[in-house]
Amino acid sequence: MTEPNPTAGDDRQLPTTSLSDDVRTFLDDLRFATISTIDPDGAPRAAVVWYTVDGDEVVINSAVGRRWPSNLIRDQRIAFSVVDSANGYRWVGLSGSVTVIDHQPTAQSDIASMCRRYHADEPEEAERLIRERFQRQPRISFRLRPGRVVEHFD
Repeated sequence: MTEPNPTAGDDRQLPTTSLSDDVRTFLDDLRFATISTIDPDGAPRAAVVWYTVDGDEVVINSAVGRRWPSNLIRDQRIAFSVVDSANGYRWVGLSGSVTVIDHQPTAQSDIASMCRRYHADEPEEAERLIRERFQRQPRISFRLRPGRVVEHFD
């Protein structure tokens, strides 16, 4: 596990906050998240990802070598947002820094859990994807303990 470096050149831990019950309930529903990371040239990079909630942390996962995970390894700061697809005025935004999880058994377990969550209506397909795609890839997980939580449920 790689220790977080919340800001480039700054090893201070950023303050964190807990997720409220309303936010946790919202995030527990099956939705996709959009994350934003920082490219090496300082430009923002957005990606749509699967996620799970574990206590007050959000877990995301990727194949090793993609741009956004490389950004998070270099600079652990992230913005994370989830919009209710039935009502775009309902959303949650998180920001903070991530802990990098490069331990393969953990990263593989994380992606398998996410695959089963996002393919709950097709368990055979989930197991096929786990076996034929994800287990063949080196994976990496990131745990976000937010420093800031913004909710818009009105």
